[in-house]
Amino acid sequence: MSALRLDNISKNFGAIRALTDVSLSIEPGEVLGLMGDNGAGKSTLVKVIAGNFAPSAGEMSIDDNRVRFHRPIDAQRAGIEVVYQDLAICNNLSAASNVFLGRELMRQVGPFRILDYAGMRNRAAELFARLKSETRPRDLVKRMSGGQRQAVAIARTLLSDARIVLMDEPTAAISVRQVAEVLNLIRQLRDHGIAVILISHRMPDVFDVADRIAVLRRGVLVADKRAAESSPEEVTGLITGAIEFA
Repeated sequence: MSALRLDNISKNFGAIRALTDVSLSIEPGEVLGLMGDNGAGKSTLVKVIAGNFAPSAGEMSIDDNRVRFHRPIDAQRAGIEVVYQDLAICNNLSAASNVFLGRELMRQVGPFRILDYAGMRNRAAELFARLKSETRPRDLVKRMSGGQRQAVAIARTLLSDARIVLMDEPTAAISVRQVAEVLNLIRQLRDHGIAVILISHRMPDVFDVADRIAVLRRGVLVADKRAAESSPEEVTGLITGAIEFA
């Protein structure tokens, strides 16, 4: 049973055809590397999956049940979470406060309901331990490394019991050590049975963690194969058009 299946997904913006008959599937506990040049359609495909855009044609299924999202909250309720490149976290808040941002725990004190800071810190600590991250719940985000910030964003997806996580360029503009931390976080998601779609321009990172690689060129899926059966040279050829299909 596929965690997510796309059947002939197309997306038009007026006369512009951003995606053309894209069919893909991903299994639970699998990492799919999604690659392509700027303008290839990667972001559009992610936004279709995440409920930002409705497809112009085609069908999408989760656990073999057909779904149609009208807004991002519909996708979240179906178990889809997105970790965007800018992470959408608040620098002036702690790690725990960011994990629970918009979903804060409350407790009753007499006639009043107040924020349950202790409960949120304890739960955040459990999530960081699950990810094998050294991030601490009380740490301020503005003092964190890029890898720790990714851990905060990923812990937030675990809080909602996500089954499918879309990651947009998670290793861009961070150090080599922090890249290793982020790739380990992706492996932890995979090991917990979560399907991960990794969008990245960094070829070594994709081949390091991806089970399969899909390549888009001008909105068309030109490859979908096991990473072990491909190579960075082949993917580069597919992205540039030197290789038509694989």
